[in-house]
Amino acid sequence: MNQREDQSESLTGLRVLDLSRVLAGPLCCQMLGDHGATVIKVEPPAGDDTRRWGPPFVAEDMSAYYSAINRNKANICLDLSTEDGQSVLDLLLANSDVVVENFKAGTLAKWGFTDDHLVERFPELIVARITGFGTDGPMGSMPGYDAVAQAFGGLMSINGEADGPALRVGVPVVDMVTGILAFSGILLALNARHRTGRGQIVDCTLADTAVSLLHPHSASNLADGRVPVRTGSAHPTVAPYDTFETQDGQVFIGVGNDRQFGTLAELLGMPEISDDNRFRSNSDRLANIGELTELLGTKIVSFSKDAIAKDLLARGVPASAVRDVGEVLRDEHVRHRQMVVEKGKYKGVGIPIKLSHTPGKVHSTPRAKGADTSEVLAELGLDKTRINELYATEVAREA
Repeated sequence: MNQREDQSESLTGLRVLDLSRVLAGPLCCQMLGDHGATVIKVEPPAGDDTRRWGPPFVAEDMSAYYSAINRNKANICLDLSTEDGQSVLDLLLANSDVVVENFKAGTLAKWGFTDDHLVERFPELIVARITGFGTDGPMGSMPGYDAVAQAFGGLMSINGEADGPALRVGVPVVDMVTGILAFSGILLALNARHRTGRGQIVDCTLADTAVSLLHPHSASNLADGRVPVRTGSAHPTVAPYDTFETQDGQVFIGVGNDRQFGTLAELLGMPEISDDNRFRSNSDRLANIGELTELLGTKIVSFSKDAIAKDLLARGVPASAVRDVGEVLRDEHVRHRQMVVEKGKYKGVGIPIKLSHTPGKVHSTPRAKGADTSEVLAELGLDKTRINELYATEVAREA
């Protein structure tokens, strides 16, 4: 696609080839596109798996899931398993600064695009590779989804109630954070390229991400060998830091220091407990967490969730009513922060990175599979005869 006329975004002029599918890679590329990069997403004839991950669907061949992570991209449909498709891929790579891929390990090499070939032919290219477990080591080349990484990396073991089973975190946190780490790695590699003139491989795995998210449990285990247990919504090393029942639902209260605990005790009408030897310090409160939770619960239940959260926040104690997704997306502050964007029929979550001089933008909504195939192929220098040949053999397809 033509470089955007708007020059005010951080990554304007950067060309990104998105060969990824499902979540981590597409999210990474959407973030690059949100900040001005020209992103071309290549989908196989069958399309990205997540196009069919519904209901709900926002179009005939587009689930809400797919729509949420594929805006600000041009879209072409290409069969890369064919010789002709690989020749087009070579042209695409030659016209890219960054390529993001999450194929099964060894797929690109099978097509002739080994790491050595990529380095030799495209020395400035940054290759971001996202896999489940990496390409080497005892688990190298093994497949992985978010929940598999949560199980493998220990996240499930620490999520859930103490007397309940291990649970998957309710959002694909490993996939999403891996996408964000890939985004960060690409920016690091671009910065290095400014100095060296050379690209490099950005290697991100779901397993690595899962392990990196184990704080503070990993720190505690490495310090004294303790194996953490599930604590529900409570914190393993800070107290009180938990949900409590109120008159009309739950509220979460996070007390991070002794001053905040004193403020909470005062609001609840029992200031004396902040001087109680059982609760004087954080360590004391943790040692007597059962008694503390019961004591606080008997008072908090007489409040409404919104009222107590508002009062605590006004006094400098972090707290919030426990809200559902619909409440969050309608919230006045969330809307003020532009964390819900609407463009025509498109509705999506906003851009969380706020930049004062080069803010990100939603330029284009998610595209139909192959919507930009002809335009992209023409920009690569292919004439109409060659493009029609690719269509005739179904190597390339358009919407």
